[in-house]
Amino acid sequence: MPVSAPARLECARSDRTLRLIAAPLSVGIAAVSAVTARWKEATGGGTLALPFFLDRHVPASSLQQILDAIHAAAAEHARSDVRLLAVSKTKPADAVAALAAQGQRAFGENYVQEAHTKIAALRELGLEWHLIGHLQSNKADIASQYFDWVQTVDRAKLIPLLARYRPDDRAPLNVLIQVNIDDEDSKYGCAPDAIDRLADAIALQPRLQLRGLMAIPAPFPDQARRVSAFARMQDLFAQLQQRHRQVDTLSMGMSADFAEAIAAGATMVRVGTALFGARAPAASA
Repeated sequence: MPVSAPARLECARSDRTLRLIAAPLSVGIAAVSAVTARWKEATGGGTLALPFFLDRHVPASSLQQILDAIHAAAAEHARSDVRLLAVSKTKPADAVAALAAQGQRAFGENYVQEAHTKIAALRELGLEWHLIGHLQSNKADIASQYFDWVQTVDRAKLIPLLARYRPDDRAPLNVLIQVNIDDEDSKYGCAPDAIDRLADAIALQPRLQLRGLMAIPAPFPDQARRVSAFARMQDLFAQLQQRHRQVDTLSMGMSADFAEAIAAGATMVRVGTALFGARAPAASA
């Protein structure tokens, strides 16, 4: 089967390897993905060597290594429901595109202003975007229009704003309630006793879909204290499921502690450093 490249993709073949010599980002990663699929089909699994704009952001650990570790941690507890959210905050669009080319679909962003530009640039990839940073009420309109999930709803004021600005031609916005499980002054999130009130308010909005809870426990050096926070989140999650049967997502655990979080029932873990390396200085929210 002949393998042809879309216009403006310069390719070179060698054995079972197809090397993309030049592929400007403006061409679109969808075109690159199409070449990849055709080449693999034609060669029975041949290799695609990515161009400079895709391979210059080499992950600190391979995506497959992280996925294997997640699956192993889940398997220890007879589970297979854990999803990886790749935290791409402060990373450029081409770094996201490189990971997307390896099969990762869900990405987490902290800063609305940075993220909405990135989301627009990569729209044709059909990725799933999660807001995992604090949401200011004056940016609720942008967040609701661009993101698929907002994981950081922690106060009632945000709920009608997110509902109001959700476009009618998009599916309801998936929402997680952020809980300040260790009562840290330096962190956002609601108190545990505010969960039911927020959940009930979200459930009343047809343009929002309540999916569960999110937390960023304190990074205690003592494992017992970390595990305790995860266990308390698991209890709160179970209680929420009793009141709202559709709830299915408990987002907690990061690069250093996702195995502990999975052991406590996390269904989504947020990994950034282990995939992309140390992050750049923060951008404006």
